[in-house]
Parts: sequence; C-alpha cells; structure tokens
Amino acid sequence: MNYNQNSDISKCSFSSGRMVFKEITVEDSSKNFVKENSIVREIWGKSDTILFIFAGAAAEFALNKSVDWLYFTGKLPNDPIGRLLSTVEYARKIVFTSLDDANNSIDTIRKIHTAVENKRGFPIPDWAYRDVLFMLIYYSIAAFELLERKLSDEEKEEVYNVFYRVGERMGIENLPKNYLDWLPVRDSHIQQNLEKSDFTEDLFKQYKKHLGTVRFKVLVEAQKLVIPERVKNLLHFSDFSLISPAVPLYKISKLMKMDWLLKSILLPSEYKNQINRLNVFTA
Repeated sequence: MNYNQNSDISKCSFSSGRMVFKEITVEDSSKNFVKENSIVREIWGKSDTILFIFAGAAAEFALNKSVDWLYFTGKLPNDPIGRLLSTVEYARKIVFTSLDDANNSIDTIRKIHTAVENKRGFPIPDWAYRDVLFMLIYYSIAAFELLERKLSDEEKEEVYNVFYRVGERMGIENLPKNYLDWLPVRDSHIQQNLEKSDFTEDLFKQYKKHLGTVRFKVLVEAQKLVIPERVKNLLHFSDFSLISPAVPLYKISKLMKMDWLLKSILLPSEYKNQINRLNVFTA
C-alpha cells in the first residue's frame, strides 16, 4: 500500500462536457489532515449534522452482510448507540487534527480491527471496509444537504477525497480515484452487500431498547430522510417521514439558538455530553 502524505483535495476542470478531477498537493506533514476552511470541517463540526450521519449509518450498518463482525466482540449489541457514536467520533477526530495525529488515529483503527481479525481467525472482507468508508462519504453529503444546503460538485469531491485518503491510509484496496467514479461503485455496493437478516432485526431491537420507544421512532423517521432507496426497501420503510415537516422548523430553531432544547428532549441523557463534544464548528 502506497500512501501519499502530500495528497489533498482535488481540483476540477471540464473536458468534453464532463467534470474531470485532478489531484493537487499540500506542502508538508505539518498541515492539518483537512484544511481549516474545508467544507468537511463544516459538516463534521455540527452535532445535528453528525446525528443524521449517525442515523443513516445505523440503518445501513444493520443491513450489511458483514454485520456479524460487529457482533463478534459483543460490544455492539450491548451498547449499539455508544459504539456507533464512537465510530463517528473517530471520524470527527481525524477531520479536526493534524496530518500526523490523523494518521495515528487511522493506524489505531486499523490495529483494532486487525486484533479482532486475529482473534476470530480470518480477515474482515475488504469490501466491508469499503462499505463503512462509503457510508461516511454518503451520509456526510446527505445529512448536510438535508439540514443546510446543496453541495457543489467541487465540495462533494472534497468530501470524497478526505475519506479516500483515510481509506488509503488504512490499506483499503480498489477505491475509486474521485467522486464521479465512486458513484456507480457505491450503488453497486448497496445493491450487492446489503440484506435483511436476523442481525438486522436484533440490532433494531437493541436500538429501541437503548433509546426507548419514542426516541426510537424519531430515529427511524430521521433515517427515512437520508437513507437511499435500496436501504428503505430492505427495511420496509415508507418514503414519507413524519419529521419531514419539522426540518424547516428545526432550521429556524437553530437560528433562534433553541436547537439545544430539542436535542435535550430527543437524546438519552447518557449520550448528551458525547454529542455536545462533537459540536465544534461555529459559523
């Protein structure tokens, strides 16, 4: 695995009517893993956006054909909300640290998974690593566009490039080189690598157990707003979300600085501090 520490976001140009992305470079390893003015920092610096990333990933995680790996240690069914939030928090740390610190965090993630592989006796499939990485890309874009605004093609490429570099550092193979090439690969992954299983049923039961009936209902309705059609179909979710009309009201509540009240109502108390720590971006 060759990792280019000087790789940074991609620059776009147009050729024959099709957008083409070209790599540009940063100067040295003292740079941050993600530039301070990056759209990725804006996405991952807001706890409400992160909550929707978490909601979508929680749904798709449950359908992944390799979800049995997440059950192997027993930690996921015992605390599914905490485990998924810890995954999100790792991603956030990578976004907001220096290149060296981010690389150390990525190396730690890989070591943790390697230890699980050694204990179980065979490796986690490479496509399963790609699936998790693809979820972070997809839901970063979907959550931000739901709560904030549509991203430009260049901003989507920037999101992709950040997580592409995470994947490269982890040694994940066969990653598309840019966002446009990734789109059909992502679609292929959700068509081939997802299925509803006993693990799916159990994981949603655990979500409900740890969130409570009302909050679990809110989670499901939130998931409907960001998950792709394939995930909706497998989970037998309708297209309509009961909280869809509340999204514009939530945007207003943010402007009025009242979103903290809604979060305090919707989030279990044991996770509130963890969520609040994720809210590092100020406009």
